[in-house]
Amino acid sequence: MKRKIRVLVAKPGLDGHDRGAKVVARALRDAGFEVIYTGIRQTPAMIAEAALQEDVDVVGLSILSGAHMVLAPKVKQALNEQGMDDVLILLGGIIPDEDVPTLQAMGIKGVFGPGTPTPQIVKFILQELAEPVT
Repeated sequence: MKRKIRVLVAKPGLDGHDRGAKVVARALRDAGFEVIYTGIRQTPAMIAEAALQEDVDVVGLSILSGAHMVLAPKVKQALNEQGMDDVLILLGGIIPDEDVPTLQAMGIKGVFGPGTPTPQIVKFILQELAEPVT
């Protein structure tokens, strides 16, 4: 039996609005994932350390403050420094369309805006983590 997909949901920076992160965390849990929610006001180093300690497959960041172009790359760098460069990184929040290609080029695989149906996020994770057919 394969282990459940482990997802860390985190709120980096000073943004205190966490309702969306909690909704996504619950939806992922209901879809059968193991979900760890770190809470608000996490530093990139704190997120990377929690991801390492929890041995996660996915890190989901929720950023509503507009600081996504600074915080998301810092989290990616902190994960890389922990040797976790293979972790799937997702970003949710108020993300302008013009920032999405740059974020994806930085290694943020999925970017989800307000109103994204949670089954779409579940499907994305499952597709990204699917084992290749040989």
